[in-house]
Amino acid sequence: MKNILISLFILKSILAFAQNNSKKTTVVIEGGGEIKTEIKFNNSVKIGNQQTTTKNTKPTAEVKNNKSTTTNNSTGSPSNSLKVYSKFDFVAGEKVVAVEDFSQTNVGDFPLRWNTNGNAEIVTLDGQAGKWLEISAKTTLLPEFIKSLPENFTFEFDLACSQPFSLYTQEFSIGFVTMQKPSTDFAQWSSFKRGASGFVVGLHPLYAISKTEGVTVYKVVEAGKEVMKNKANQSQFNHVSKPVVHVAIWRQKDRIKIYLNEDKIWDLPKVLADTKHNGIVFYAGAAKTPENKYYITNLRLAIGAADTRKKLLEEGKFSTSGILFDVNSDKIKPASYGILKEIATTLNENTDMHIKIIGHTDSDGDEPANLTLSKKRAEAVKAALNKEFSINNNRMETDGKGESQPVDKTNTTEGKANNRRVEFIKL
Repeated sequence: MKNILISLFILKSILAFAQNNSKKTTVVIEGGGEIKTEIKFNNSVKIGNQQTTTKNTKPTAEVKNNKSTTTNNSTGSPSNSLKVYSKFDFVAGEKVVAVEDFSQTNVGDFPLRWNTNGNAEIVTLDGQAGKWLEISAKTTLLPEFIKSLPENFTFEFDLACSQPFSLYTQEFSIGFVTMQKPSTDFAQWSSFKRGASGFVVGLHPLYAISKTEGVTVYKVVEAGKEVMKNKANQSQFNHVSKPVVHVAIWRQKDRIKIYLNEDKIWDLPKVLADTKHNGIVFYAGAAKTPENKYYITNLRLAIGAADTRKKLLEEGKFSTSGILFDVNSDKIKPASYGILKEIATTLNENTDMHIKIIGHTDSDGDEPANLTLSKKRAEAVKAALNKEFSINNNRMETDGKGESQPVDKTNTTEGKANNRRVEFIKL
């Protein structure tokens, strides 16, 4: 009895210490169901059962003031073999117009250039690179720096959920919407309210009868009413085995395609006919428990449709910021498969064509290191074209220019994203 009382006293002291040194103390259940106490210090959140080996370490190139660049940030999915993405046809837009990785916001703060009607703050996730925006229940968010959406664009971001997660917590939603007064109209979008018009996609990391699946739903809203919707299971976002996912959305006029990692979950050919949207909203619905949270980072909006074949054949060169790499690495991210496939198709259709592949970085970090990195990345692209698409090495040369040839501003996040690119020149 005495030992039990001593143990209870020690536990009480530990919890009291945690409350004085941390914003939150939560209980998480991992893997086999063992109950552990997770204490959040410095707004760091633990996400268990990851399928990634990415560490939150400080890169040595393309870094300035201890902040990593956005394009090279690790996405939610691990860097699997490109073969996993063999059916992945997503191709990022030609010009990056908006980027957000929260690197300019202190942990614990709400980010600048955003608006909300609820609670959200910047945190770090254990085992994940960079900073994330933690979104509490019944919260709608507006990225104010996105002021218009053309008929052709791509939008990408990384999404995570806390663990464990309740079936009775509502899904996380992203909406492409029309607003007359964005500063207030954004708040009309939530799980129980609808704005004037928009297209909304919802994601939930749990399916009632499966431990390995989640759910996705889409809704079309016109004049404040739902006129179309559908629901399906998905296997890429699940709180047990895949709590982090890369989301890619591609609008092509009337058509919209939505991807989770390598899986295309929706392909709707006419759902956006005669619609114009001028903003993006995110919202989380009601939660079963306060510990159920969603997290987002690495937002990237790009416009224009890249015509790889025409530019290589007629203009003699093609440049893309859509080939992505791991942080400070020449390892190509699987989400780059779509653009690599387009380049390979052009080369296979024109067997006498030879090209030079040139890597470019932004101006953050050490110039000699960036030059070396740009050369290695060009070589990695050549190797991928040869290994995955059987393009003969004799048809490809490589080079790297580091930070010496910027095509956009060197002091803005969007400019840096455009400067980090791979160029293909017809020889």
